[in-house]
Amino acid sequence: MQDHQESLVGGIIGKEHLAFTLGDEEYGIDILAVQEIRSYETVTKIANSPEFIKGVINLRGEIVPVIDMRIKFNLAKVLYNEFTVVIVLNVAGQVVGMVVDGVSDVIALTPEMIHAAPSFGSTPATRYITGLGTVDGRMIILVDIERLMSSNEMEMITSIAS
Repeated sequence: MQDHQESLVGGIIGKEHLAFTLGDEEYGIDILAVQEIRSYETVTKIANSPEFIKGVINLRGEIVPVIDMRIKFNLAKVLYNEFTVVIVLNVAGQVVGMVVDGVSDVIALTPEMIHAAPSFGSTPATRYITGLGTVDGRMIILVDIERLMSSNEMEMITSIAS
């Protein structure tokens, strides 16, 4: 039986990723980490938290910290609009939301469709990139969301949510 994160692509099993946008770029994360996708709603700000932590939301009784990925990746700020969403993730037992400009689709990438990420040093935005996926003329920047969400600077999220 096939794993939920794998699907057939031209007869070859591919790993599924949720594609989302930040500015002009498209990113992909492992679909298994995604708990749900919600429209952006106002968050409750937490005093003295890092700038990339927008605040927290109450998700059916659970306090969930929300991270703005544009700030986390040092991208230009954008006004939130009707396309802005929060992707709720369950990573290493921690529920966290990440604000993105929009979600495009779920894509299945075979190993042949994934290329090594170019080396740009260890800037915060690039140290979590695992590769570049190409599908239908699109380039998807693949992010290791577990590595991103379990990094040292993200440990403070646990204390904010408690």
